[in-house]
Amino acid sequence: MRAFSSDGLEALLSAMAACDADPESPAWRDLAQVVATAARADPSVTRLWPPRATGGGPAAAASRQELAQELHALASRDAATLHALTEWVRHHPGSTHTPPRPPAAATTNVISGDSVLHGPSVQARDIHGGIHFHPPSPPPRPGLPVPRQLPPVTARFIDREADRSALNALRARRSANAPQVLVVSGLAGVGKTTFAAHWLHEHAGTFPDGQLYADLGGQTPDGENGPTSPVVVLEAFLVALGASSVPTGIAQRSALWRSMTSGLRLAVLLDNAFTAAQVRPLLLGTPTGLTMVTSRSNLTGLRVDGACIHQLTGLPAESAVELLTVGGGTRVAREPAAAREVVRLCGRLPLAVALASAQLALRPHRSVSALADSLSRGQGAVDTLRVDGESVMRTALDLSYDILPDDSRALYRRMGLLPADRYDHALLTALAGGGKDPNDAGHAADIAVNALVEANLLEETGPGIYRFHDLVQPHARRLGEEREDAGRREQALRRFVDWCLSTAASAESILTPSHRLPGHDVPAGTVPATPLDGPEEALAWLDAHRNSLMGAVRHSARVGWHSSCWRLTDLMWPLFLRLRPSEMWTEAHRLGLEAARRSGSRQGEGRMLTSGAIGLRNAGRYPEAADWYRQALELATADDDVRQQAQALSGLGHVSLLTHRLDEARAHFEHTLRLRESIGYRRGAALSRRRLGETALAGGDLATAAEQLRRAAAELESLGETYEATRVLALLGHVLDCSGDHDEGAARLREALARFRAGDARSEHWEARCLEWLGQAAETRGDHAESIRLYEAARDLFRHLNPEDAERLDGRLRQQ
Repeated sequence: MRAFSSDGLEALLSAMAACDADPESPAWRDLAQVVATAARADPSVTRLWPPRATGGGPAAAASRQELAQELHALASRDAATLHALTEWVRHHPGSTHTPPRPPAAATTNVISGDSVLHGPSVQARDIHGGIHFHPPSPPPRPGLPVPRQLPPVTARFIDREADRSALNALRARRSANAPQVLVVSGLAGVGKTTFAAHWLHEHAGTFPDGQLYADLGGQTPDGENGPTSPVVVLEAFLVALGASSVPTGIAQRSALWRSMTSGLRLAVLLDNAFTAAQVRPLLLGTPTGLTMVTSRSNLTGLRVDGACIHQLTGLPAESAVELLTVGGGTRVAREPAAAREVVRLCGRLPLAVALASAQLALRPHRSVSALADSLSRGQGAVDTLRVDGESVMRTALDLSYDILPDDSRALYRRMGLLPADRYDHALLTALAGGGKDPNDAGHAADIAVNALVEANLLEETGPGIYRFHDLVQPHARRLGEEREDAGRREQALRRFVDWCLSTAASAESILTPSHRLPGHDVPAGTVPATPLDGPEEALAWLDAHRNSLMGAVRHSARVGWHSSCWRLTDLMWPLFLRLRPSEMWTEAHRLGLEAARRSGSRQGEGRMLTSGAIGLRNAGRYPEAADWYRQALELATADDDVRQQAQALSGLGHVSLLTHRLDEARAHFEHTLRLRESIGYRRGAALSRRRLGETALAGGDLATAAEQLRRAAAELESLGETYEATRVLALLGHVLDCSGDHDEGAARLREALARFRAGDARSEHWEARCLEWLGQAAETRGDHAESIRLYEAARDLFRHLNPEDAERLDGRLRQQ
């Protein structure tokens, strides 16, 4: 974009000075319009209008300077502001002479020669009012993408100018020191989510650290009612921001959430909220960010948290008719009275009007009057509309469904039966195909899906990925339950579960091939998997469909498809390992364990016990994790499965180590080492030596710890296990430093630190641990300045990872 030049800035200042003498002049009123245009790009500019002082004098000059610089900066990135500003300067030129420089004697601050300035600086003759320095947001951490989770905007977004201006005004009035919360409330179907997403997309430039999104609505993927727990939402947000571990309790997660978002210019959209209590743990605690909430209720309880509430109503009648024209074309203009009646019956709700518009588009010979008659015949439509609009929606949905092609209606009903919140093309092909040839099935699915999207019954959220609106899915489910016989219902659900199995198996083979369970391949002839191109796409698929996968696990458990239940849970291992959804991890393995036992699969039972125990251990449920490990050990011993015995014993040892029962931990790890060496499992044996080294360190036996860690590091390096070898290298450096060998200890820690900062071993958690241990080494040498620098660097990393570790480092710093 062409920038507003520095000469243009001087011309702007000159023109402002010329018209400032008369604030009632046409030039001054035109400048107010320029500011209004600029406010669409950045509402904060309105705080500078009108200027705090006018006329002559230093205060007026400073006020003009601040406004001019803000407009100049906006013009460099916003075309509308650039045009408005250029036209204003052209029509209202100021003085053409150059203002005289003040005499040298009057200059109180001089910078000359080879001076170099670092950080915020002010050079001024006279200063009036306060000066505020705002530090920039911390740079994003290397390797972590900035989250951009807002729902996509729609091209058919009409009007809402008054609502946008209202939100801009609320945003502009924000306090500089308090977090801002905006609530957009309104009836179902009024377009709250669409409006909020549009507004946030328009202001994306003011939130460079990202936008997060969560649907708090009361419709779970398996059809059960109930609001989404803030515990679950916090986990997803923390993982999205790069947390390496997530605490279990809501208080701890909220504390970590506030720590990680402190100072970030971040927008959070909390959609379909039920109550203020549901929202409160998710609020940002920083004045640099914005929390936007949509809800069918006003959430007045959030007023105590400083929330501003904006109620969204139906579109103005003219705008609603314009939306109807999208599908109705010239028919709407020919029947203006009927068009107004249609939008009245739709309550001027954007979703209802869009559905009515789609009906006109799909029936080009149907009159608007006929549509109005159909809507008016809906039982109790008008009366119900006055309450919440749901009957109008049901009438509109029924009408939209009735005019669909047969294949589209069948697909709509079958999709409604599934406990899913996302549908991709491979799944829809399986649902639409029946016994057709795969190519024919794919073509049939395309046609059926296109009709559903065109009728506004389905929306595309990404390439080949679709979702129902939250009011449409219950309608589709009701029709599926009423109009599909038992055999067809079971067939649709079986295809859904088989699709989950085949695609999860594909993701597992890409992300964790060593986890594959021999002898349990997905049977030939199963529903084809969604194609996944590489690790990033595989993990993205697991993340996007996690609720659908969990819905398939729950359904399989409910109807007695036991093998599918535990196999799908096992195939979801990369999801649990990489994304750490602790609540889902535990629930899936509880269901999977029961299913494996019911199906008689001892191999499945063992996998559910050991994998499930890891989830319990990560969640801090140590007694239950130990119980699961003991059950796994008994099972593996009875089956003479040495590798599984070692896995269970190692898990028991880790629980003992975490709970400071060191003798127990040592005995378990020594037993594990003997078993793994007896079957030639070199990697496992090296990891057992690492655990023995950690146990010896915890007990103060530094010589034994160093010996075990040296052997573990050498073995892991020879196997090419870079990450595990680097963890052992860091532990060894710390042990050597504690034992008095400071030079070698520091050298190994610095080597590990370099590895943890880049490459295959990248880890912020271990980077922070190395910095802390190097700080301890510097403190031991008496180099307090270096120890403070290292402790501060470690603390800054831990603030994003674990507040308790950050507080521990603060304690160390206070003792320096």
